[in-house]
This record gives sequence, C-alpha cells and structure tokens, in this order.
Amino acid sequence: MLLLNRSDIEKCYSLKDCIAAVADAFKYFSAGKVDVPLRTQILKQNGKDTFLCMPAFCEDYDAACVKVLNMFPENINQGLPSINAQVLNIDTKTGVVNAILDGNYVTQLRTGSASGVALKYLAKKNCRKGALIGTGGQAATQLEAMLIVRDLDEVAVSDLDFDRAQKFAGKMQEQLAQYHTKITAVKTGNEAVKDADVIITVTPSTKPVYDAQFIKKGATICGVGAYQPQMEETPAELVAKANKIYFDSKDAVLAESGDIIIPLNKGMVANTSFTGEIGQVISGDLIGRENDNEIIFFETVGIAAQDLMATKSIYDKAARQNVGTQVNM
Repeated sequence: MLLLNRSDIEKCYSLKDCIAAVADAFKYFSAGKVDVPLRTQILKQNGKDTFLCMPAFCEDYDAACVKVLNMFPENINQGLPSINAQVLNIDTKTGVVNAILDGNYVTQLRTGSASGVALKYLAKKNCRKGALIGTGGQAATQLEAMLIVRDLDEVAVSDLDFDRAQKFAGKMQEQLAQYHTKITAVKTGNEAVKDADVIITVTPSTKPVYDAQFIKKGATICGVGAYQPQMEETPAELVAKANKIYFDSKDAVLAESGDIIIPLNKGMVANTSFTGEIGQVISGDLIGRENDNEIIFFETVGIAAQDLMATKSIYDKAARQNVGTQVNM
C-alpha cells in the first residue's frame, strides 16, 4: 500500500492538475457516469461538528475511493485544522485499497478546484478584482485557484478576525508571488466584494457575510462554505437577483446548503430559478455566461466525484514518479 502525505503530493501534483481532474469529475457526474450516494452525514448536538463518509466509483474513469472526513469549524480557534480526513484509493479490478492519501490536503485541493472550475467556465474573461471571504483551512487553495484561472490585479481578503485576515494576506502575498497579484486584508465583507469581478466565500457562517447591494453587474460568486441547511453565507437577495445559478450537484445542494434552502423556503427563488450543474456547462449541454453583465452564482457543497478524480489522478502521478512510502498492511 502506498502512503501519500501532503509533502509527497506536493512533489508530484499541482492545484492546476487538480482543476483539470475536478472538471472531469463534474462532467462525468452530471452525465450520470459516477456512482455517488449522498454522503453519510452525522451532526453533533452542538449543530456545528460533523462526521462524514463519502464513497464513489466511476467505471469509465477506472476509479474508486472512500473519503472519511470530520468537519469541526471551531478548531480554527485552537490552531487546529477545521477538516480532518483520509482518502482510501481502491483498485477497481481487485477491490484492494492500494493507497491512503492525506485527506485534508486532497480536500483543500479539490474544494479550491471546484471554484477554479466554476470561475474558468462562468467568469468574465477580463477580470481585475477578486474577493475572498474566510481565511480558514480551505482559503489558500480557493485563492490560488482564483489566480490560476483569471489574471487579477488585486484580491481583497476579509475575515471576522481582521488580524487573522492580515496574517493570511501577508502569507499568501509571499507564497503566491508568481501571480503578481496584490493581496490585501480589508475589515468587512462588503469592502471585499465592492467592485469585485470574482468572489469566493468559504466560511461556516449562519448569516450572510456581505450585502447583495455591493455585488456589481457581471460578477461571478462561488458559495463554498454553506454545507448544512442552517448555514447561509450568501444573501438571499443575491441568490434572487442572480441571472444564472449553477451547482456542483443539484440534489446535494438542495439537500444540504442553506444558501439555497433558505431563499427557497422564503419563496425568493423557485426550482425554475436554477440553471443547472456546472458539469453540464463543461460538457456543452448547457450554456454558461452569455454576456459581461450577467450576475452568476455557483453553489458547491462538495461531492465525492471530486475526491474520486482528484485521488485517482494524484495516485497515478505518484505511482509513475515513485513518490510516497510503500508499506505492508
């Protein structure tokens, strides 16, 4: 069995590689070619901490995996990762688990890649300002994905803790220097999203993190953090006024995401308001952006197909390059 920790994966695999793998994941998923049960989810009585299990299989991609993941949002206050996970890669011909991967890093890569894919296919070609709200464990890959798919002059970063936002912005300015983008911390979500062409929110908030009035025409917004029905990063008013709304998985979003469930329950949107899945855009079955004035909203709760294709592509590269540690189990 091959063990792959974060440093092993970083030696042979990039976020750009993962964006391509996740685009495949969305395309295969929307075509009905990935067996992905709705993930098993157990919520603790505190309403915040969650235990998750996410299996997936794709015959056409020759891939199978199971991810075990626990989400504890308050860990950030203790200097611990909010997500703890492992991914088991499975040989589809024998059923043998042939690798265990650092699920925290796989999750960061594939979650950032979801926004990267959405912005690649839905954002205006000429974007100048980005906004990122939330600086937790998923934030770094969200930011880099934004910079990979669009050439931005600046990105404004905000967080409930301004000191944390400042430290994050400073760290990212250094780590992502190759993109030549100015990364600055601002004190409010409204300041971050004002005049932004592309926006990503990645927080566990139960109330909107910005006001819809500050979103300009032509903006593309990725809602990433609202993975439970009571969570609501995105103002219902923004969802209601969006020209197009796309999902990673319609079934998963309607079952799990407060960003959509809450405005649905308020009667501010209806099922007819939803355009479809991003995989349908990638395959050409749906039209994406049609002009530079459309406000487009993409909601992702994360689906096992992302883990499946990311894990398979990481394993294949690592095996070819003899990266990782072989152990007998």
